[in-house]
Amino acid sequence: MLLINLGTPDDTGYFSVRRYLQEFLSDRRVIEAPPAIWQPILHAAVLSRRPFQSGENYARIWDRVENASPLFVYTKRQAEQLAERLEPEGIPVAYGMRYGKPSIKAAVENLMDRGCDRIVSIPLYPQYSATTTATANDQLFRRLMRLRRQPFITTVPSFPDHPAFIKALETSVRERFAELSFKPQRLIASYHGLPKTCVEQGDPYQEECARTTKALAKALDLRDEQLPMTFQSRFGPMEWLQPYTAPFVASLPAQGITKIAVIMPGFMADCIETLDEIGHELRDEFMEAGGEEFALVPCLNDSSGAIDLLEELARPYVTSFRSS
Repeated sequence: MLLINLGTPDDTGYFSVRRYLQEFLSDRRVIEAPPAIWQPILHAAVLSRRPFQSGENYARIWDRVENASPLFVYTKRQAEQLAERLEPEGIPVAYGMRYGKPSIKAAVENLMDRGCDRIVSIPLYPQYSATTTATANDQLFRRLMRLRRQPFITTVPSFPDHPAFIKALETSVRERFAELSFKPQRLIASYHGLPKTCVEQGDPYQEECARTTKALAKALDLRDEQLPMTFQSRFGPMEWLQPYTAPFVASLPAQGITKIAVIMPGFMADCIETLDEIGHELRDEFMEAGGEEFALVPCLNDSSGAIDLLEELARPYVTSFRSS
């Protein structure tokens, strides 16, 4: 079993963050502008300044005990706990990052060195997008292109309304709400943004986000207006999927909605976009606009629900391998 996540810098320093951003923002799946136009902008304007700010943001959420980003820590734990579930069948589990370390190449080599000739890859993105799932698959296949003897590869599709995924989200919300000293008037579902042109060209991401939101609302017995869907993390001047999370949330106090919670169902593990962008920046904007209470619902991380989901995604392939 191979788990693939986005990736993270090795540390919060300028050069580490710069290397990560350069790899990430040079991906043609992420930035579709012609390289002749984008690369000069990237090196002259983005990589000269953004690593400083991003490094400060990472520093706010860095796991000092593990000396790693939360995304790395939780992805590693997900792989370790899934391995425990699959140990009776003797099935190894490895994890790799699309950007940064450990690389997908290293993860494939790890599995092959352990005698694996069949690999099931699970991109850890609940909703499909070419900017996430597709580029993870691309990188995996690039590694296969350089192998003399290729293993059998299966890639698991996205799982926007898989029952185990929705159950895990529902549990995370109910557990978080039970801890709060207030009752949220709204539960905001914030997904990572995507340029509108991507959807216009056929990317199913927006539709799959809507499927997740609808299924979660049904599980929690919430009306549509009680669980609005928004999109965060805009980058560049183009139009992205709307409504945008920050202005939407900042507008709520003027409508008498001063107590909210935010969940990020597009992320399997907490990361800079959830802990800093939502947990710090969005919280501050909401409070400055007149908000009174703000709660963050953690991502699934290494919860039992997350591992149950990964096991359910893996089991059909394990069974098919055993019967073949």
